[in-house]
Parts: sequence; C-alpha cells; structure tokens
Amino acid sequence: MKTLALAAAAAALAFPAAAQDATLSVHHFLPAEAAPHALLMAPWADRVEKESGGRLRFEIFPSMRLGGTPMTLADQLRDGEIDAALLLPGAGGGRYPKTEVYELPFLEAGALASTLALQDYYDRHLREEYREFQVILLWAQEGAVIHLNRPAARLEDFKGLKIRGANRAAGTFLRGVGAIAVGAPLSALPGMLARGVLDGCLLPYELAATYRVHEDLRHHVALGGGQVRIGTSVLAFVMNRDAYAALDPQLRAVLDAHSGRHLAWYAGKSWSEAERAGLEAAKRQGNRFSSIEGPELERIRAAVRPEIERFLDELSRQGGFDAAALYADAKAMIDRHSR
Repeated sequence: MKTLALAAAAAALAFPAAAQDATLSVHHFLPAEAAPHALLMAPWADRVEKESGGRLRFEIFPSMRLGGTPMTLADQLRDGEIDAALLLPGAGGGRYPKTEVYELPFLEAGALASTLALQDYYDRHLREEYREFQVILLWAQEGAVIHLNRPAARLEDFKGLKIRGANRAAGTFLRGVGAIAVGAPLSALPGMLARGVLDGCLLPYELAATYRVHEDLRHHVALGGGQVRIGTSVLAFVMNRDAYAALDPQLRAVLDAHSGRHLAWYAGKSWSEAERAGLEAAKRQGNRFSSIEGPELERIRAAVRPEIERFLDELSRQGGFDAAALYADAKAMIDRHSR
C-alpha cells in the first residue's frame, strides 16, 4: 500500500486532518472487459473513492499485468506484493476445500441467488478458511453451460470428449458423464480451441463471449428440470490484512460499507445482466442451443452423483469436516434465496 501526501482540502472533508490518504493496488487474472472487472470492481472502486472524499484510491491491474499466474495471486497478496486481489479459490489446489463444496454440480441457481446464499455460507462455514485475508466479497458467477464443437443430447454423447472445467468440482460432472476433464487457465482457452485440443468447455455465457468461445464452439447444452446450469465458480475479492489494518479507521469504515452483504446484491445482479449479453452474442453467431430434459437428465444426474459423493468423501478426509453436510446446507441456503 502506498501512503500519499495529505490533500490540501483535507480540512473540508469529514475525515480528521491527521488522516492519511491511501492508494491500493488490485491485481486479477481477467481481462478488463470481463464482467467482474467492468461491472463490479471498477465501478466499486469509483464509488469507494468518491465516498471517501478521494482519500482512498485504487489502481486495478487486470490480466495479471503485475506478473505471476492466477495460482500465485494468493501468495502475492499474502506476501504484501499487492494490496488486494481477485482469487479463484476452486483452482487453488485444495487450499479452500469448504469453498469447493459450494462449486459442486446441482447447487447453482443463478448468480444473484447463489451470491446472496454465499454470504450465509461464508458466515457459517468459511470465515476460518479466509482468516488470512480481509474479505471484500465472495460471489458466485452465473453457472456453467456446456459449450461443444458438436451436438450432445444423451449421456453417451459426452464419452471421451476433452472438456475444460474451471475447478475440481467441475471435474466431478465431467468424469461422471464420461468426458475427459482438462484443466487450463482461461487465458489459454482460445489457443487450445484454435488448435483443436479441446472438444468443449464449461463456462457461463458471459465468459464464453469475453474469450470468444462462441466462435469456435457452436453448440451450447444446458440442463432442464429447473437445473439449467452445471455448477458455479466462487470468486474471492480479498485484501491483505496488514494493508487493511494500516488504513485510517474512517477509511476502513468506508471500505466495510461497500463489502460483504452490502455488495452482494449488486454483484449477483450485475453478473446476471452480463450473462444475458453473452447469450445474445452466441445467438447472433447463429449457434445452436439445446437442453437435456426428463429421463435423460435423470440418467446424467445418476451418473454424476457417485463422483460428487467421492469428492465429498475426499474433502472430508483431507479437511477434517463433514463435506456432505456442508453440501446439504449450501443447497438449503441457495433454495431459500431462490424463492
């Protein structure tokens, strides 16, 4: 965190003359046109700066412009190289196991309901998991659709397909339907598709449009029966605790007023709106859309369920908690916010 000289107009503000200004660096892995940057982080930074009277400012660096990889963002933050970051906890190699429970298939119910419910889930289950950071917001993206280079209407149609998933939770779905789960950063996705390395990916429409996936993968498959999407990815907008503690108390109060539940509704709503725009981009491309319904959907759910149970067992053994109970709790919370 960089401490700035006091502004000459300090006496006219509500903050004491002795208060220090601050500029915070924010680093993340998404391009500036992606919804989390364009619709949430950038407007959020502007609002906080305005309400702090210009005392609290932000320098946001998208697309890993400060170096490193998405997997090293948490380390950069922990080491104080940056002040805040957008993390993808599910890609953290098991660092955030209770968060991974929330990303499993058949829970997601849209960005708004899932993000609001995630605040309850955080309060009950995740505070210890994020104890090393000051949490600004945990939010859930709109759930993933299956984007493919061919049509798929039956369980057997997925067998052997190489499909990129965002996290280990997505892998449970892919293994369950007989696909080959491929892990890769989002930035590598366009090149992999251009080379024919992948047959598809799991992404919300918004990110599919951001990375122009809809130009290579012309078939978009959703699920029916009220479970349109596969699962979600949790995004963590978090801050270095020392940088937060070093802020003037009144600047911390401004930051707190724009964190957590105060921000959750706006975050979820913004992503849902961006998702509609991403869907329209795929429609303009002339792509094909389908939904798997009825008995075939039940076959898929039955095939995926053992993989979910195995992953929950693994998380329970490694993390020392009842992952199945958290999965059930997450479902109840999301259901409440979906009514």
